Amino acid sequence: CIQSNWYQATCYSTVKNRTLEGDNYIMSELLIGSGHRKKKFLPIGSHWTNVTTLDINPKCNPDVIHDLNVIPYPFDDAQFDEIHAYEVLEHCGTQGDFRFFFSQFDEFYRILKPNGVIYGSTPTYDSNWAWSDPGHTRIITRDTLSFLSQNMYINSQSEPTSDYREWYKGNFKLFFEKIESTTFIFGLKKLDI
Repeated sequence: CIQSNWYQATCYSTVKNRTLEGDNYIMSELLIGSGHRKKKFLPIGSHWTNVTTLDINPKCNPDVIHDLNVIPYPFDDAQFDEIHAYEVLEHCGTQGDFRFFFSQFDEFYRILKPNGVIYGSTPTYDSNWAWSDPGHTRIITRDTLSFLSQNMYINSQSEPTSDYREWYKGNFKLFFEKIESTTFIFGLKKLDI
């Protein structure tokens, strides 16, 4: 994974400022599409404190067996501080299905606590794996994630941008992005609406 000191400091300070509410605070994390690999990649150097794993495959022994294409997800409102989605979002929905895309991120918004974050990674659009893997059904880029910010709709009214506010009610800010080889790595922070 990434070894950038700047990246580590950026991610860690975001989490540190958001979650330290006392010496006894225990962060609640959700790892979606956990598979057999249950490593916490972001922020670098961090470890799971109270992780719930979710996967569609019962052989991976997740805490929750659930298909990410079925919404709603089986969690309470504001249940998690962090959602981790490593190499899984490209397996959900289909390219061009904006209704599912926004429903999924509205669902993430619902289950995240205030100021919660999503850490994720997906193949870059030009990666050999982006469309070679028979399970990949969509590509997510920085520009795709820009549609998750309500400010984007206000700030780009002079540009020919689709307006999805009728279907999307959440609000995320892209606070980190990096391309590492053929992987797009990102962090989204939940903002008030």
